[in-house]
Amino acid sequence: MSDNPSITLPAVDAMRAYWAVISPLMGGTMAMRAAGKTLLPQYPAEDDSYKERLRLSTLLPAYSETVGNMTSRVFAEPLQVGDDVPEAIQVMAKDIDFAGNDLNSWSVEFFREGLNHGLCHAFVDHPPAEGVRTQADEQAAGVRPYVVLVKPEQVLGWRSKGGVLTMIRYIEVVEEEDGDFGAKCVEQVRVLEPGKWRTYRRAEKGGAWALHDEGTNSLTSIPWVTFYTGRTGFMTAKPPLLELAHLNVKHWQSQSDQDNILHVIRVPILVRIGVQPTFNDQGLPVPPEFKVGTGALTDLPATGDLKYVEHTGQAVDAGRTALQDLIGEMRMAGAKLLTPEKAATKTATQAEEEAAQELSPLARMASHFGDCLAQLLQYMADYRGLGEGGAVEMRGNFDVDYMPEVSLPTLVAMANAGMISKETLFTEMQRRGVISDEYDWDEELEKIESQGPALGAL
Repeated sequence: MSDNPSITLPAVDAMRAYWAVISPLMGGTMAMRAAGKTLLPQYPAEDDSYKERLRLSTLLPAYSETVGNMTSRVFAEPLQVGDDVPEAIQVMAKDIDFAGNDLNSWSVEFFREGLNHGLCHAFVDHPPAEGVRTQADEQAAGVRPYVVLVKPEQVLGWRSKGGVLTMIRYIEVVEEEDGDFGAKCVEQVRVLEPGKWRTYRRAEKGGAWALHDEGTNSLTSIPWVTFYTGRTGFMTAKPPLLELAHLNVKHWQSQSDQDNILHVIRVPILVRIGVQPTFNDQGLPVPPEFKVGTGALTDLPATGDLKYVEHTGQAVDAGRTALQDLIGEMRMAGAKLLTPEKAATKTATQAEEEAAQELSPLARMASHFGDCLAQLLQYMADYRGLGEGGAVEMRGNFDVDYMPEVSLPTLVAMANAGMISKETLFTEMQRRGVISDEYDWDEELEKIESQGPALGAL
C-alpha cells in the first residue's frame, strides 16, 4: 500500500527499459556519449583510453532519421479536418494547444513521440472558469478547451475498470515567477480522474508529496487519448522500431572500434630490438615501456634490430565490411514499416468494397492516429456541448519506394521504351517530389508542343 503519487507501476518500469535504448539514439552523439558504458562497454584492458575513445565516438543517426522520415511521410500532405467538425472546434484547431500551434503542427510531435516510444498520450484540459457562465463569457475571457501532449516518460501509473481509464498519474514541470525578473521550474504530479483533478508537490527537495491544488470539470470521463504504434496491452507498448535501435547501437559500438583501430594503425611504431633489460632494486627485470604515437620509440629486448612495425590492415577491411552490412540491415529494418500487409476489412460494407485490402504498418498507424485526433476533438466538443466532434483524415505518402533515386531511372527507361506514357512518368515524378505539385500535365504538354523540337533533334 502506497500513498506516494510519484510511484511507478511495474508496467511503466518495463517500458522504460526499452526507452533507455532509444532515447539516447534520438538525442544524437552527445546523448550517446553521456550514456557511457551502458551503450559503449569498456574493455578489460582499457583505463583512461576508454574515456578518449568515448569522447571521439560518433553516431550514425539511422534510428532518429528513420523516425523523422516516417513521420514526414505521414504528414506528406497536411491532415484534413472533416466538414463535420463544428465551426467552433475548427477555430480552436488553429491554436490547438494554447501555444500558437495549429492542429497539423502540433500533431507532428504527437505522432513522432508515438512512433519512437510505441505510444504517446494527450488529453484535453480546460482553464478554470470561475464566474464564466455563457460561451460569450468564455470567449471574452479567453477560456476554452485545449490539448496537452503528455510524453510517455512522464506517465507514472494508471487505474482502469473494464478497459476504461479511471485514473491516470503523470509528472510535469511548471514554470513560476521567482522575484521581479527570475523564473523557477517546479516539479509536480498531476492526477486525473473522471470529473476532477489533483496536483501534488514536495514541500522541500526530497520531502514528502503533499496535495497542492485540485478542481473539477464537467466531463464524466477522463478526456485522455493514447496513440499506439506497438501496443502490447492497455496503456503498454513496445517501440515498433526497437530492433532497428539495437542495430544502431551495435553500429555505434562497431564504429567506435573501427575508429580506434584506425587511430592505432595509422601511426607506425619504431621498434629497437636488442636493448639490454634494466633491473629494479629487487633484481627483477623491468618490462620496457610500450608507447604508440608519432616520434615514440619502443624497446624490445632480443638479438638487435631497428625498424618500423605497421599493421597489415586486414582487421580494418573486416570492420568496414561489418559496418556496411549493418547499414544494410538497418535500412531493411526501417523499411519494414512501408511493406504492405494483408488487412482484414473492418465492416461488411468494407468487405464488399475492399476485398483483402493491403495496408502497410505505417498506413495503419496513420489511420489510428486520425482516430485519436478525432477523439481529442470530440472531448473539446463535449466541453462546449457541441455534439459530434467530427473526423480527421490523414493524407500521407506510404509508397514502398523510399529511395526515388533507385526507381526513377527505371521509370524513365520504361517511358522511353513506350511501356508507360509520358503523363504517367510526369505523375510518378510528382509523387516522388521531383516535380512540384503546382504543375499540371495538360499545361506542360501544351508548353512542350509550343516550344518546338529539342536542340538534339535539330
